[in-house]
Amino acid sequence: MAFSADELRVLRRALAIALHPAPLQDEDVRDALHLAESVDEAVREAGRLRAFLLDDLARYREALPGSLSGYLGLLQDALAAGYDPAADDLAALRALRHDPRAAGLLARCRTLAERSVRARLARVSQATSTPAPSTAPRARLLALPGGRAAADEPKPTPPAPAERPVPKPSEVFPPRRRPVPPPPPEERAAG
Repeated sequence: MAFSADELRVLRRALAIALHPAPLQDEDVRDALHLAESVDEAVREAGRLRAFLLDDLARYREALPGSLSGYLGLLQDALAAGYDPAADDLAALRALRHDPRAAGLLARCRTLAERSVRARLARVSQATSTPAPSTAPRARLLALPGGRAAADEPKPTPPAPAERPVPKPSEVFPPRRRPVPPPPPEERAAG
């Protein structure tokens, strides 16, 4: 992202005010808000451009091998923009490795994919290995009624009439009725 000279002037003033708080003039506030809107729009446009590039890349990948040169060019652009190659990209490049340009991209994509997987695994292992900070001391566990002591006590047996027999599957799920076949065409025509 590139800033114009005026935008850099506004950014410099905003940073100076952030470092050394002072009352703001209306013009400074307007300029800072306008710069913030411009930056937000540039970020939204970059997101739209990235989505378009990735959609275009998928279309070219689906049209391979006929779209080889276009696909390789788009993949290089996507990689330059920070795209992590997907499994589909690696599979397409493996199928096209007879082309020297595709073989070079395959090696680059394998390296990037491996680096991406290692980074994700490191984040996951770091998140699971870092214990959550405890804000309060652990509470002591108290015995609740019905625990182990209750298991040692004899259980009362229910009265005999309260027991019900377990139903058979055929009682719970009755058999399906077979549909009646339609009458022959001669009978339908006569009826």
